[in-house]
Amino acid sequence: MTAVCSDTNTAPALTLYGKMLTFSRLKLETNDLAIIDENLSELLQGNKTSQIPIVIDSELSQDLPQLVELLWSWGLQPIGVIKGCLDEAAQQLRLAIFPADGKRIERIRTSTPTKSRSEKPIPEQDRTPVTVSSSADTSDTNSTAAITSAAPETLQIVSDQINSLIYDQMLRSGQSVHHVGGDLILTNSVNNGAEVITDNSLHIYGRAHGRLVAGATGDKDARIFCQCFNPSLVSVAGTYCLHDDIPEEVIDKPVQVSFKEGEGLIFTIMNNA
Repeated sequence: MTAVCSDTNTAPALTLYGKMLTFSRLKLETNDLAIIDENLSELLQGNKTSQIPIVIDSELSQDLPQLVELLWSWGLQPIGVIKGCLDEAAQQLRLAIFPADGKRIERIRTSTPTKSRSEKPIPEQDRTPVTVSSSADTSDTNSTAAITSAAPETLQIVSDQINSLIYDQMLRSGQSVHHVGGDLILTNSVNNGAEVITDNSLHIYGRAHGRLVAGATGDKDARIFCQCFNPSLVSVAGTYCLHDDIPEEVIDKPVQVSFKEGEGLIFTIMNNA
């Protein structure tokens, strides 16, 4: 029998990435499982193979084990609850507990802090508003500030203070920039297949493709500013819109994206004149 000692210079057994996960929030206004079952049947049109990740949002006490079983029976995948009256039951079931809207997820520090430069103020500009709404949720399941790539090399950045982060390199497909603690400013382009996430506002001075996420921890005052706007997904404060649902008139234009309660995402063309 041979004993193998691990070399201290070998690669770590695991790596924690700051990756965004898209899921849907299920808001419950009843704890009657029969009514929930009936409504799910109508909502899903009898389809039990959707495999949609679900976060349960309820201000009512629930029989959480039975509710979880019911959701799984409909092909839904409950992964956690919104913080509140279900916390204790969620812990017993080993489900995640997500913060309420506007609250930050505690940071996991993975590297030494890096210095970041302050953001330059953006001048006021005339705007032509266009509105689109979406009720689905996009949330961040990890609050580490990181720049990640599908390539072997990974650069991770953690901000120690509420600062803006300026990133000058082009983001290519498979790469992700995730910043916690301030605005994220990209002076270059974001390619298709790339991802940028910040819990405050996002500024992109190159072409903006890929997935653009601001207010990732629920900041409803966060905004996205792009010089040339054409993303595959855009999200502010948990409300997202896919490319096919973005108004055609704002594509490839200088655009500001904001969130308005009751309306959803607001797309505004920024005029230079």
